[in-house]
Amino acid sequence: MTTPSFEVILTHEHTDFDALASLLAAALLYPGATPILPYQLNRNVRDFLALYKNQFPFVKAKDLRRGRITRAILVDTRTVNLPRGTHDDTQFLVIDHHASAPIAPGAAPSKPRGEEWSEPVGANTTLLVEKLIEQNRPLPPVQATLLALGIHEDTGSLTYGATTYRDVRALAWLMEPERGINLDVLNQFLRHPLSEDQRRLLEALIDHSEFVEVAGHMVVIAQADAPSFSSELSSLVHRLRDIYESEAVFLAIRLKDIVQVVARSTTDDIDVGEVTRALGGGGHVRAAAAPVRAADTKTVRDQIVALLQKNSQPALTVRQIMSIGRPQTLSPDLSIHEAGILMRRYGHEGFPVVEKQADGREILLGVLTRRETDRAINHNLGDAPVRRFMQADQVTVRPTDSIAVLRKTMIDSQWGQIPVVDEQDRIIGIVTRTDLIKLWDDGKRTHQPQDQIDQQLKSTLAPAQYALLQLIGKTVDELNFTVYVVGGFVRDLLLNETSAHVRAMDMDIVIEGNAIDFAQQLQNKYGGRVVAHKRFGTAKWLLDDPEQPVLSAKLLADLTTDRGPDEASWPITQWVEGLPTHLDFVTARTEFYTAPTVLPTTEQSSIKLDLHRRDFTINTLAIALNPDRWGELLDFYGGQRDLQEGIVRVLHSLSFVDDPTRILRAVRYEQRFNFRIGTRTLELLQDALELLDRVTPARIRHELERMLQEAAPEKALQRLDELGVLAHIHPDLKMNPWIATQFTRLRAARAATDADPLLRQEPIEHLYWGLLMVPLSAEVHAALTERLSLKGETQRLVNGLRGLQENSEALRDPHLSPSRAVEIIDKAPPVAVALLRVTALDPQLTDVLERYLTDWRTVHAALNGDDLQALGVPRGPLYSKILTRLRAARLDGLIKTREEELALVQALVAE
Repeated sequence: MTTPSFEVILTHEHTDFDALASLLAAALLYPGATPILPYQLNRNVRDFLALYKNQFPFVKAKDLRRGRITRAILVDTRTVNLPRGTHDDTQFLVIDHHASAPIAPGAAPSKPRGEEWSEPVGANTTLLVEKLIEQNRPLPPVQATLLALGIHEDTGSLTYGATTYRDVRALAWLMEPERGINLDVLNQFLRHPLSEDQRRLLEALIDHSEFVEVAGHMVVIAQADAPSFSSELSSLVHRLRDIYESEAVFLAIRLKDIVQVVARSTTDDIDVGEVTRALGGGGHVRAAAAPVRAADTKTVRDQIVALLQKNSQPALTVRQIMSIGRPQTLSPDLSIHEAGILMRRYGHEGFPVVEKQADGREILLGVLTRRETDRAINHNLGDAPVRRFMQADQVTVRPTDSIAVLRKTMIDSQWGQIPVVDEQDRIIGIVTRTDLIKLWDDGKRTHQPQDQIDQQLKSTLAPAQYALLQLIGKTVDELNFTVYVVGGFVRDLLLNETSAHVRAMDMDIVIEGNAIDFAQQLQNKYGGRVVAHKRFGTAKWLLDDPEQPVLSAKLLADLTTDRGPDEASWPITQWVEGLPTHLDFVTARTEFYTAPTVLPTTEQSSIKLDLHRRDFTINTLAIALNPDRWGELLDFYGGQRDLQEGIVRVLHSLSFVDDPTRILRAVRYEQRFNFRIGTRTLELLQDALELLDRVTPARIRHELERMLQEAAPEKALQRLDELGVLAHIHPDLKMNPWIATQFTRLRAARAATDADPLLRQEPIEHLYWGLLMVPLSAEVHAALTERLSLKGETQRLVNGLRGLQENSEALRDPHLSPSRAVEIIDKAPPVAVALLRVTALDPQLTDVLERYLTDWRTVHAALNGDDLQALGVPRGPLYSKILTRLRAARLDGLIKTREEELALVQALVAE
């Protein structure tokens, strides 16, 4: 007699609604498979089935028919107790939304065979419902209700961090009217009351709870013995989390023969799934469980603590989001009107109010918000002092406080701006609601750890350059300043772009303090020369000035302190050659614009406000250089995320209004890095095009020349053309395929081993200007020359090219004499001739230009003015005419010797 064979669907013990709903959905998708109920069900699941089990195809293991199981479908788990009928040839299909891990069925063969279906969604039910949607499967209301329970429970009703848009979409489909979900049933079983056993166990867990700090996070671990307990535990862990408001909760409960661990987390920084997997269980980042065969809960508790140390990321602290540096504050005696002016100027929603004491200390009195300021002004009370309307209190946080502490402080105080104080209660910064809101945009923090940044600096910079940055950090630290390297250098470092300014240390070094004083201190100690601009708080330290050289021996001694033996033994020339020619130091400052397109007014400020004045988020990244913060990456505005996603994004809606030249820079960065301009940024860019008319010609020309210095500027120019930017500069200024081809030909010619030195020595942006403008008419050229204030050398190059183009037909004449060709070509600068030679497509014209550059250009008469004077020829314009005729005769081969020149001179004089 043949043994019957069949398939089964299995899930984990302590079955929750996601597991039960997955059993149902799998049974609908695989109608030939039998869904088997586990032995242990969570209490709310058990109560649900007590009412509705007849509506589902579930079978208890003990009722399973005899036969051979050909395939076991595991849902919402990778660990199950296999029923009778499994054998060595049984295949496995795992459908599980948890992080991938080895399939480990309890009684399965050591190497299970089969397939795996795993995708990162909040509820396992979602994966299966998506297939039901594809099939447009009709569902009875009770089945749709169970599937909705599964998604609701495992996503915390769409509030858990692992929830995805796919969970929302699947739940929305189930909620459509035709499926008839019973919301009363959802509410009843999602908020199931605790049983008497659960209440007693909860009290025992509360009595035996402890707080453990892990990587700056507060974790609760609760232990209890409950050998006769048989109900579900997940509701208890949620109750404890609500009671303690901790970032994670672990239960370790001694049951009959195991210690059951149940864990929940409110942050991805604490991966409870990894902890429970190490204990032999499973789950995802924020919800997991494990049955542990251990002697007591104390042993399991110690294992949990050890695993948490390995599987927890450092908590985000106030220091990482605050504005560091003394914030703008108000005196209590300042008028409300003056306070309002400051709020509008800096865009702040409030200021701390401090009072200076006789001993110099500052006492925090409260905070004045824009709301109180506006209300006072509306009531004609602008002359009243700030102290009258401020919110009086002394609410502060410390830089080491967690974000959870900050949130609670803001909620309790209702303050939107909280001063940050050090151990001596001195104000060292401020943190705002906006700082907290920006954390939402960051999603999962991807900030690189300090040691990773350090390794990137080491691998990118020469040892002398790396050591110089460290020396700067130490020296600034001695002055109680804070120093950062910012902007393009950091951007390219994170992109692994070995750009010229990375190699040459062409970087801005921003100091929260006086940059000029610091640069002068370096000069006093190590030599060199400092060029300071007091108006902007900037200083350039020149290390290559021959009149004020760097004190190499002193600098070398400090640079090589604590270096490895190989580096320290390098000759001094090797260290000095690795140094940059200069370093730019900038005082951290903020800026505000008094009118669109004008240059800004600047004031000393904090690093956060300094970064906020920059053009795009990808340029707002900074790396701290102080020894205790070396390698710390500051990212207040989502710059790292935009780098990863390849987006060019402005920081605020008035960015292009403040400075329309950012329109050109946005396109330059977009094309250089193969990024895309963000949707909203693109809208703002196009709205601001008219403001280019108000920008000075030199600033627009400067931005275009920087674009022409890119590796492939035709891409950026084409993009400017598409966006209408070129047309706004001048309607006839265009970028077409012909010009793009000419740009490419020019680069190839300059890169050739036999390249003309004229082309190699000329700045490439000048050559590009020539190619870009030569197709334009003389009238358009004149208009663009005025519009962009083109430099004299550019105008001469373009005029020379135009002259050659206008005479190209004559130059192609096969009967044209060399002297006539030279007469035409000599009117153009030699670089214009060289440029046309490599870009002209006509071989006849190319040949004439080639002969000019290689042969004719250097042909001159043997006689000179002195010779003519000796022959008695009177000085005057006749000299030029005679020498020109002599050169023409030589070019045309009519004369070859000095004697023949003398004879020709005599004939010309007689003439």
